[in-house]
Amino acid sequence: MNPVNVENLTVAYNKKPVLQEISFTVPSGKLVGLIGPNGAGKSTLIKSILNLVAPAAGSVEIFGDSYKKQRKKVGYVPQRGEVDWDFPTNALDVVLMGRYGHTGWIRRPKKEDVSAARECLDKVGMLPFADRQISQLSGGQQQRVFLARALAQEAEVYFMDEPFAGVDAATEKAIILLLNELKSNGKTVLVVHHDLQTVEEYFDYVLLLNMRRVAFGPTKETFTHDNLQKAYGGRLSIISHTYPNGEKVTGESND
Repeated sequence: MNPVNVENLTVAYNKKPVLQEISFTVPSGKLVGLIGPNGAGKSTLIKSILNLVAPAAGSVEIFGDSYKKQRKKVGYVPQRGEVDWDFPTNALDVVLMGRYGHTGWIRRPKKEDVSAARECLDKVGMLPFADRQISQLSGGQQQRVFLARALAQEAEVYFMDEPFAGVDAATEKAIILLLNELKSNGKTVLVVHHDLQTVEEYFDYVLLLNMRRVAFGPTKETFTHDNLQKAYGGRLSIISHTYPNGEKVTGESND
């Protein structure tokens, strides 16, 4: 059973379409990059899959069923800008939120939940900061804590909205190592990403978006000059990318 299947998904804000008739199926155990220019609908796509934004038309299946029925199998890392970092809580408590699917929202976490949360913090190098207020952490540290929260969910498919945005090189390296570990354990990860220079290195599959699906498939077949031109058009002008055959293309480095 495929972890994600999207059929003819259309999303509109104030009756204005922001995604139109998007269809794709993600196979298991893949790292998938969601790539496209500003306003392409990448974050909206994730939110619609997760029932955070209601679609105008189309359908989404997670492992062959609705998100509502499969939500325990789904992990989510939102954009940093959507999180209230001034909320009075520490890093360990944030990660424990990822255990609610196991404990329920009302019950107090058990010892095994606390142990699992601490193990997840350790995986992202944040265990020494377990008792630190989330507002006192750097941007990269905050991102690592939210990744640990997603790990604590013990999900089968993960959605991450710009996890590399605004982090230092060490944190980016730690994140990609973690994503590859998830992949090696058979997990599927969909990532909104904006750095065209690292797409081929990081992802097995690519979904190129610009309100509509431009292309979807294995990175080597999909991440091509022609498809990038279709996705970015005249905005393909900020960074340079060189293909193995020597062909060069430039593209935006921010989402």
